[in-house]
Amino acid sequence: MVPERLRTTLETANELARLFEGAGARLYLVGGAVRDAVVDRLTPSADLDFTTDALPDLTEKLLSGWADTIWLQGKRFGTIGASKSGRRLEVTTHRAEEYGTTSRKPDVAFSSAIEADLSRRDFTINAMALSLPDLSLIDPFEGVADLAAGRLRTPLAPEVSFSDDPLRMLRAARFIAGYSMVPVPELFEAAAQMRGRLDIVSDERVRDELDKLMVVPDPSAGLWFLVNTGLAEEFLPELPALAVEQDPVHRHKDVLAHTIAVVQRARAERVVRLAALFHDIGKPKTRSFGPEGVSFHHHELVGARMTRDRMRALRYPAEDIEKVSRLVELHLRFHTYGMGWTDSAVRRYVRDAGDLLDQLNELTRADCTTRNLARAQALSRRMDELEARIAELSEREQLAAIRPDLDGQAVMAHLGIPPGPLVGRALAHLLELRLEEGPHSFDEAIKLLDAWWVGQPEARSDR
Repeated sequence: MVPERLRTTLETANELARLFEGAGARLYLVGGAVRDAVVDRLTPSADLDFTTDALPDLTEKLLSGWADTIWLQGKRFGTIGASKSGRRLEVTTHRAEEYGTTSRKPDVAFSSAIEADLSRRDFTINAMALSLPDLSLIDPFEGVADLAAGRLRTPLAPEVSFSDDPLRMLRAARFIAGYSMVPVPELFEAAAQMRGRLDIVSDERVRDELDKLMVVPDPSAGLWFLVNTGLAEEFLPELPALAVEQDPVHRHKDVLAHTIAVVQRARAERVVRLAALFHDIGKPKTRSFGPEGVSFHHHELVGARMTRDRMRALRYPAEDIEKVSRLVELHLRFHTYGMGWTDSAVRRYVRDAGDLLDQLNELTRADCTTRNLARAQALSRRMDELEARIAELSEREQLAAIRPDLDGQAVMAHLGIPPGPLVGRALAHLLELRLEEGPHSFDEAIKLLDAWWVGQPEARSDR
């Protein structure tokens, strides 16, 4: 009996398999769909990966008459992509591929045997195939047993697997975290010894793998794997640098352990998790000791600059860099309002956070990793109070779009001045008053503008 979670998937898969069968070829469902079906994680919308003994030209011909659209960018590597009824799929000729010592692209050799193809895959839990349309499971490397045991292994020796594609060392971190796997010792040792091989992998592929790790329910085990193997040194050296030496006198906590705990606590949203990962990277550069103990003055500003530099190196889009670095810069802002949330304080907090308000609040909550229950509860209450104050004030004012009570045209018309820096100064003054006192009527704003204008050198020079 076919499990319900596979039924929708197999409708598409078997239809395609019969086309290949009619052409004298075999088709197999492979990869994440098979793995996730075993552990009951498969979603009806999951992309499908197939492997076949058909050569790429035949695959292209069969898909062209069946799929809604096809794409051929991967054809020289044996892969034909397609979409059918809104679902994406890829069909790849059985292959054995490996990277040269300096190449960023694989050398591909096609194979006619499914077992040879599976042997070149990253991990045993991904080296299973479902033969179609007869639905027999092909599991030559005991991937099902490894899933059940929570054991991460490679089909061949890990040195061979990681040499074929060094990105697999980073991918191991994702499976360790996402599937609660424990790497076998030889896999760990190979990653530690071969970490320098990451140099041949493009920054974009490394970035994409980091992003995938960031959104698993709990990335912490994967992050520890990256640190403990030394892999993080190769693409994110700021992370292991957080393992600052414990100081028994001042008793400051290990910033690395704290950072990984914050990532774990934050919701599985990529931007928030990246901000959690980077939020304290400025601490090692700003650490100092004084009569009051250890301090990290302005680490949020230093950290924001370091975040931008690292994310640029990993080829993140400018929008991502701006959001994450801004969250890092603002992550201590909540703590500057220790005396309570006045209307003015709430307005300034909301104005500074802008569109990132929800993410900033989430990061602030996640940043509380203290084991002191009373302190944790106190911070939670203060955060609740802030969010309540934001909601309360939002009912009276448009907090999400705080602007001066007059626009530039009104300022120029009333003061009789042309466009220029003076208008900007007037608007900045009105904005400060808006933040401090709340909204003003038009007449009130004009009076405030007049009071400001009296003290300006330009006004006095006109007398």
